[in-house]
Amino acid sequence: MWNDIVKKYMKQLQTRFQPTIQKSPFRRGGGILPKWMPSVRGRSSFLILLIIIFISPNQTNAQISDNLRFGGYIQLSPVYLTADIPAPFPDSFWEYRLQNRLQLSWFATDNLTFNAETRLRVFAGDLVKEIPGYASVIDQDDGYMNLSWMMVEDENFLIHLIPDRLFAEWAQNDWNIRIGRQRINWGINMVTNPNDLFNIYSIYDFDYPERPGSDAIRVQRFMGFASKMEVALSPAKDIENMVAAGLYQFNQRGYDIQLISGYYRNRFAIGGGWAGSISETGFKGELMFFRDIEESNSDRNSNFIAAISADHMFDNSLFLITEILYNQQGGLDTFDIFGASLSVDNPSISGYQLTTQLAYPVNPLLDVSLAGIWYPDEQAIFLSPSFTYSVLPDLDFRALTQQFFGADDSIFANAGSIYSFSLTWNF
Repeated sequence: MWNDIVKKYMKQLQTRFQPTIQKSPFRRGGGILPKWMPSVRGRSSFLILLIIIFISPNQTNAQISDNLRFGGYIQLSPVYLTADIPAPFPDSFWEYRLQNRLQLSWFATDNLTFNAETRLRVFAGDLVKEIPGYASVIDQDDGYMNLSWMMVEDENFLIHLIPDRLFAEWAQNDWNIRIGRQRINWGINMVTNPNDLFNIYSIYDFDYPERPGSDAIRVQRFMGFASKMEVALSPAKDIENMVAAGLYQFNQRGYDIQLISGYYRNRFAIGGGWAGSISETGFKGELMFFRDIEESNSDRNSNFIAAISADHMFDNSLFLITEILYNQQGGLDTFDIFGASLSVDNPSISGYQLTTQLAYPVNPLLDVSLAGIWYPDEQAIFLSPSFTYSVLPDLDFRALTQQFFGADDSIFANAGSIYSFSLTWNF
């Protein structure tokens, strides 16, 4: 029934708005697409179709057939930001986000699986209206193939689509091979991951729990208990931006240990990490050294990064994480509330940072958490409390804020704050 409704509506749209080849608000890689919205009426019809898709009835974690699974979520999230931006821009903004994530898995054979996951997001509010070039900030794809598609670019709202998982996976006996856009998770710590050469994750990215993927080929060979070898290649149009590395993992006296070496964007990379426990407290760490392959006069031609963490679950279910990080080259020179340009070989804002995270389930429906980071060399602090409440079995409400406090000469002095509220329906 649902498919019939969508087909009927699409047919009505195509009949009403005959495609014409001309400049269009639809862009894909800078190309020209048929203009389906020549008027306000046309735009309204297209948005109605999107809303229908957003609210389509689906069973939770639907299994369409024996070899096809479908799921995802819809999230509505108003965000309030404050930032010290030079005139004529205001110092506070409201942004309204609507996000639809779709996840599809096709088990073609016993050994071969195809996976696809997409993010469709709608942005509206002050940031779209007031910040020049805001669409270009969103319309980015760092993969080998540019799959980012700004479907609608209007002065009042944006609609953006990007697949962040699109891969084929073959598994048999001790072998596993993945080809395509995927997440290669080599990180061990729960906060900062200098071992994660292929897709770094930032603690400041509060609305992307799935974390980014990368276009890559990954081959794994499992060799007994907690032991494996892995090689991965993420190609790039310029060899200077390519990533290729190998990992060897084994267990020694109750500790999972991994060794890593490879090529990271024109730099030699070597390091490793461990995960174990001392008594009932988890003890983890990641070390990484980067060195430019081509010598330069820069004082940042090499960098050593160490992140060591401990985690403990108390009897009352309070979960505590602490992490100490050392970044030899001192982190970033500038920072703004709209995002920090972190990378694997420079994964922190300052040279030193101490992170603490607390998570506590108040009751089966309510979880609260608090994350805090101290940057001693910047004389600054980051605080992010949040709570999540389960309104219904598949409907969650979350409130979160990010606050930066810094000395007058700190890069955080005028960083600003973020307040986010979200309602998420999982299906």
